[in-house]
Amino acid sequence: MSEGWDCHVHVFDASAAARSGHYQPVDRPLSQIEALAQSHGIAHLVLVQPSVYGTDNGVMLRALSVEPGRHRGVAVVADDVTDAELDAMHALGVRGVRFNLVSPVGERDASDQRLSALAPRLKRLGWHVQWYTRADQLPEIAQMHGTHHLTCMLDHLAGFGALVAGDHPAWRAAEALAARGAWLKLSGWYRLDAPAPYAVLLPHIQRLAALFGERLVWGSDWPHTMFAPDALPSYSSTLQPLVDALGPERAQAICNRRPDIYV
Repeated sequence: MSEGWDCHVHVFDASAAARSGHYQPVDRPLSQIEALAQSHGIAHLVLVQPSVYGTDNGVMLRALSVEPGRHRGVAVVADDVTDAELDAMHALGVRGVRFNLVSPVGERDASDQRLSALAPRLKRLGWHVQWYTRADQLPEIAQMHGTHHLTCMLDHLAGFGALVAGDHPAWRAAEALAARGAWLKLSGWYRLDAPAPYAVLLPHIQRLAALFGERLVWGSDWPHTMFAPDALPSYSSTLQPLVDALGPERAQAICNRRPDIYV
């Protein structure tokens, strides 16, 4: 996987202003995750704006500017973001906006009206909408994407945790989104009511992988903000559930392939 892709990481600067009420970030610079990823054959990263920085994407954008074009980014934007600001982010490698419906300080205002206002601007740039969501919120997300026809990326197994039943309405919403070309991110296992090594999630991974087909990406979720800074899970352990569920060949193919959504 010498040219592989890790499609969900965060970078932090402990000196940057952060929202209170969630975790307090420590320094986690781009160079640190680049070195760790490269030691596992991963050359490219997707930097996702953390909830604690709100719509101030400065830390992420400065990281992308170190080597423009190598990595990609997903931003969190305010309603009054200008076209010039969006264009500048695009030039650095940003390819989507994120709505975080889960974290205490996340982007919870994801109304249809707000998405309506953003939709033409995102379409102009070819950007997608990335959702960090619970499974029970998927029907509403499916309805919005049915209206606005924006490309959808679902974070962290679309919220299909171990406690989500096989007949939950979220499955029908996931089917609808997949049929419209949505993507799924295989990541964040420890956010899904499952203990390591996450064997209980394997049936969900397999079922969702069958739905989304080639539109799958993997992300390590480094630096694992649910864990103490000195007790992080190993990098390889974040890939293992993918290997266990889909087999080593398909797992490697998913990691090796540059996803169209990040072109």
